[in-house]
Amino acid sequence: QVQLVESGGGLAQAGGSLRLSCAASGRTFRSYAMGWFRQPPGKERQFVAAISWTGDRTYYADYVKGRFTISRDAAKNTVDLQMNSLKPEDTAVYYCAAGLTTSTRANRYDYWGQGTQVTVSS
Repeated sequence: QVQLVESGGGLAQAGGSLRLSCAASGRTFRSYAMGWFRQPPGKERQFVAAISWTGDRTYYADYVKGRFTISRDAAKNTVDLQMNSLKPEDTAVYYCAAGLTTSTRANRYDYWGQGTQVTVSS
């Protein structure tokens, strides 16, 4: 079992930055790939970024590439999402997820956090 808790959401102005963190519990965390997804108001959940269990491979959605950075700290059991140059369209509930394969597809992830709200004002 893996339990995930997100933190770091909040309100930011366009062009600003926020850093989300996902704290994981469970001895097998280090063997899981991790992903960040988001759900904008009234829209489907969408992929944001993913990182392999080794941390050597990362993937990004085109709409965040060059602005967001995913990273993981095996010693701390955390996965972070650094979000720079935020845009109003980045407003969403952000979720971290754990799965056995590194994927852009939500249905490949087995464990999910409760989500954290990110609101970007123009």
